[in-house]
Amino acid sequence: MLKILKLAGLFTFIMFSDQAMAQDPKMYIFLCFGQSNMEGNAKYEAQDTTVDSRFRVLQAVDCPDRGRKKGNWYTAVPPLCRCNTGITPADYFGRTLTANLPKDVRVGVINVSVGGARIELFNQQTSPGYIETAPGWMKAMVAEYNNDPYGRLVELAKIAQRSGVIKGILLHQGESNTGDTLWTKKIKIIYDRLIADLNLKPNQVPLLAGEMLGADQGGICAGMNSIINTLPQVVPNAYIIPSAGCSAAADKLHFDAAGYRTLGRRYGEKMLALLGYKVKGSM
Repeated sequence: MLKILKLAGLFTFIMFSDQAMAQDPKMYIFLCFGQSNMEGNAKYEAQDTTVDSRFRVLQAVDCPDRGRKKGNWYTAVPPLCRCNTGITPADYFGRTLTANLPKDVRVGVINVSVGGARIELFNQQTSPGYIETAPGWMKAMVAEYNNDPYGRLVELAKIAQRSGVIKGILLHQGESNTGDTLWTKKIKIIYDRLIADLNLKPNQVPLLAGEMLGADQGGICAGMNSIINTLPQVVPNAYIIPSAGCSAAADKLHFDAAGYRTLGRRYGEKMLALLGYKVKGSM
């Protein structure tokens, strides 16, 4: 019996040792979620397709036409969300980090976003009822995440934790919740759940939330920014990414490609500051 117990203990030690060795502390992981502006509404351009191989994406859905499989890592060439989405703030967030972090640090992003979705879609308690009444086009997008975007985000995050360390969460959502004074509390529920489900420490995992397209650009949801800016009062480790000066698409709801690049850099610059690094210069 003693011999069996010793062997069992050795086996457990080896398993945990292998896991620890596989996890690279210099692989920084970031979770991204939200609606269409995080998903990426603008078409990416040629300049967006040259990417440092240190910037990686963990594929959120199967994309056979692109040779990508869910749950596998790839160089972060757009699209970073689903198969036919566009450029997202995550693109230039990752570029900004890799340009300014030490060369032995890699950056990985996971992007699970759904255009048009209220924040209720990312709460597993409210999502089934929300999906039931959603329009057909949204149901098709949600189906790519097995009708559980939050569950897919956690599933992928746990895969990512085998390779690296989760350093932060990026959020861009609010257009569909414009005027919702309970939005900050709804975000806190999701953030707290992510922290618990992934065994994270909230003081070590900041939440970066981007403003809606600004009033200076004629943003039709700019009024939501006054609510978004109160998020740090509810989630102490939350930081707001300003959208002023980020250029708009014609619909005044989405950013254009240049606007996504600027917003993404701002997410990156804030995260670098939180990690204790300075931006070396403009990209």
